Amino acid sequence: MKKTILSLEQALTLPYTTQRFAQLGWRVIRVESPPDKKSGRGGDPNRYIGEDTGYDDLHSYYIAPNIGKEAITLNLRKENGQRLLKDIIAKLGVDIFMCNTLPKRYKQLGIDYETLSAVNPGLIWCGISAFGPDYPEAAGYDPALQAHLGYMYLTGEPDRDPLLCGLPLIDLKAGDEAFAQVLLALLEQQTSGGNGVAEPAGKEIHISMAQCAASWLITSLPQLEFVEDQSQLFKRSGNEHRSFIPCNSYPTKDGYVYLAIGNDSQWEKLTQIKSFKHLEKPARKTNQGRKEDKEAIYADIRMGLQNYTTADFIQVCSENNLAVAPVNSIQDVAGLDFVRKNMVRTEIPSGKIRNLFPVAARTDFLNQQDMTLKCAPRLGEHNTDIYKEIGLQDDDILRLRNEEVI
Repeated sequence: MKKTILSLEQALTLPYTTQRFAQLGWRVIRVESPPDKKSGRGGDPNRYIGEDTGYDDLHSYYIAPNIGKEAITLNLRKENGQRLLKDIIAKLGVDIFMCNTLPKRYKQLGIDYETLSAVNPGLIWCGISAFGPDYPEAAGYDPALQAHLGYMYLTGEPDRDPLLCGLPLIDLKAGDEAFAQVLLALLEQQTSGGNGVAEPAGKEIHISMAQCAASWLITSLPQLEFVEDQSQLFKRSGNEHRSFIPCNSYPTKDGYVYLAIGNDSQWEKLTQIKSFKHLEKPARKTNQGRKEDKEAIYADIRMGLQNYTTADFIQVCSENNLAVAPVNSIQDVAGLDFVRKNMVRTEIPSGKIRNLFPVAARTDFLNQQDMTLKCAPRLGEHNTDIYKEIGLQDDDILRLRNEEVI
């Protein structure tokens, strides 16, 4: 089941979504604005972020979410551009249209569901925006949304400033939600109209990044319903778990480990390990007792770890079925076996193969695929091929370029 996706995309959340479809071997065509005649730059601003690869519109930050795609330029502020968009949908048999621009621009650019579904009644339309169509003018980027939706409030040390998460979690959550909702819409088409009796129905999907982020507050928002004194409920807790003690990170002789004690029997095992017997006290046998004495417990664990390297402590914890992990660098993670063997790769313009990121899950389909995808496309790289595919001639393409339509 290979589909064709036309995507007016930029930044991260939607390119990440369509990258997941590219991994499935689907055709993904990026639509971007033409280059500005003064600067020569245009399209996705992320093209110009990160390390230089030798091409100004192909910097390193842009590459990973966009491998395996095609790219065209199209000026949707012009009437001719909007007509061309409809021609592409009709003549290429586009199954899915996606965008991540402000909802107030949908009708202005001729990309709203009503307009495009008139070309293809079975079109699945999906728009990602900061707050959804109820807030058509509200812009939003991941860091600001982390602040708005409580993520920063929950992250950091209790006596210091709020912090961002180390990854753009809201961008990625919204991207995964869009991926899932489009797949569900395709499944509905197959089960309802795919039997030849009726034309498959189209679907309009709106993804609110804010709503996606709020849905992940499943360990926080419900607590408001169960406690009377909320003053300490959501105090920032650094690396601690909010409920289970002791769960924290600690220095070893040569690095850091994260130790997670999830119940009383695990605590008892910890107190029997060499250099940790001083932790054992009657009042600490229960999680509540440990919670009341947590700062002293953290100090006692740090004292015991003075005698261990990271590898030695992980080994002794593993022998006792205790949950422990090294605090790995990103370079360390790249060397992990399950990461290394599941990598998606690409060939950059210099001819070198670069490992980028692993697939999210191994499936029978992905196991059969060569996960070396073509490099992320340059701005408008496939203009000639795709516009000829819909019936335009060289003279037509030159005219449209001169008129700044493409």
